[in-house]
Amino acid sequence: MRGDAVMDEQFVSIGKAAKMLGMSVEGLRKWEREGRLIPVRTLTNHRRYRVADLQALMHEDTGETSRNARCILYARVSTKEQQAAGSLERQLGRLTTFAAEQQWVVVAALTDVASGLNEKRPGLQELLDLARQQRASLVVVEHRDRLARFGFSYLEALLHASGVRVVAAEPTVKDDPQELVEDLIAITTSFSARIYGPRGGKKVVATMRQALAEVAQAGSPE
Repeated sequence: MRGDAVMDEQFVSIGKAAKMLGMSVEGLRKWEREGRLIPVRTLTNHRRYRVADLQALMHEDTGETSRNARCILYARVSTKEQQAAGSLERQLGRLTTFAAEQQWVVVAALTDVASGLNEKRPGLQELLDLARQQRASLVVVEHRDRLARFGFSYLEALLHASGVRVVAAEPTVKDDPQELVEDLIAITTSFSARIYGPRGGKKVVATMRQALAEVAQAGSPE
């Protein structure tokens, strides 16, 4: 009995190991296939991870608090107007400063000018490619919605499967009203095009933009 108790104290299940490392279960299985972290097997063929090994990993380059961890910076704005106003450059500058304060090594700084609903962003696709190549252990964004307006958890799970964590420099999301409007228009464009076809969809969006402009003008002080 005592021997079983000692075993329980020294080893944990794959679920608990994933939670300790902030990864997905599939990410740990991938590491096993690659020989990065090999569990022991019980008599019933269940995986068990040595706590000491997990604690050592938490202090290596896979951890958010470790020095010299390799990271990818990702910044995004929704419109070219925001880019022209310097919002994208300032955002990237804040991320660079944040990574330097943590003493992380920046291996790539990627940007996009697109809606957070657009899953075909070039910068995002390059980020996912680098993650699959295991070029970094961290992805650093200013807010979670910079990575994705909706479906953040799916992207996070995909990155975790490659052994990559997402770190938000500012945990609290500060919604930009203009970005929310652009995302609403993006949703409307997608659905109206499917219902009315490309030409009809454009008419719906044009009408919507005109209505929003009139509301904004009516609400502005004279």
